[in-house]
Amino acid sequence: MNYDLVRAQLSAAITLYGAKIALALVAFIIGRLIIGKISSLVSNVMSRRKVDVDVQPFLSSLLVVLLNVMLLLSIAGIIGIETSSFVAVLGAAGLAVGLALQGSLANFAGGVLILIFKPYRVGDLINAQGFTGTVEGVQIFNTVLVTPDNKTIILPNGPLSTSPITNISGKGKIRVDMVFAAGSQNGVDKIRASVQKAIDACPTALKEISHDILVTKLTENAIFFDVRVWTPSVTYWETYYDVHEGISRQFALDGIQAPKPAEVSVALKQ
Repeated sequence: MNYDLVRAQLSAAITLYGAKIALALVAFIIGRLIIGKISSLVSNVMSRRKVDVDVQPFLSSLLVVLLNVMLLLSIAGIIGIETSSFVAVLGAAGLAVGLALQGSLANFAGGVLILIFKPYRVGDLINAQGFTGTVEGVQIFNTVLVTPDNKTIILPNGPLSTSPITNISGKGKIRVDMVFAAGSQNGVDKIRASVQKAIDACPTALKEISHDILVTKLTENAIFFDVRVWTPSVTYWETYYDVHEGISRQFALDGIQAPKPAEVSVALKQ
């Protein structure tokens, strides 16, 4: 074996491909920086043009993916890989990956459907897939929810686009339903007036909409009421707790007594 010839060929290959690899590495680093700048620029432009906030993260993510594919093709050309052949290989690989990742493709399609038909928007409070939270963003494959206790829930778009969704805040206002009971000795009118005072004192209860204070059940010792209060969707829980606390305080101020325990008589057989 001619070792001098082998060394010469190896040295020539290192010189040729080493330079290409170094150039490709530089192109990759610069390309990633440019992609980051373009992504930020496009996001800022969409914000200034007031593009739908639901669409912005989706389009930004899609743009980054496309730019990275273009960067990969450019690097392949720098190294010396035939671009047309590389595209064919990518196409075949894409088909294979697509078949293997049908769920991800379904999630992508689901994301597109969600953006088109808008069953919910960023900022909406929804219940879906057994989770309740505020929509933080609609991404390419997932929707991000933040729960009332500040947990982040990632839900795939595919099932979301084909399953029932309750948009709790979609109409802008929501009704808070509560149940209260008071002793029957207080009388219906007195109890209702006391509850109304508590509702009127709640700062988040909508004043332009009438609220319901309905008697639902009468027993020997208690009167049960359904209380329905309208509030802006974003203050649902605030209203819920404020009204409960307000009624408790108002009952104490107005002398509304709690239901008396039922009397039980026991007859002992002699």
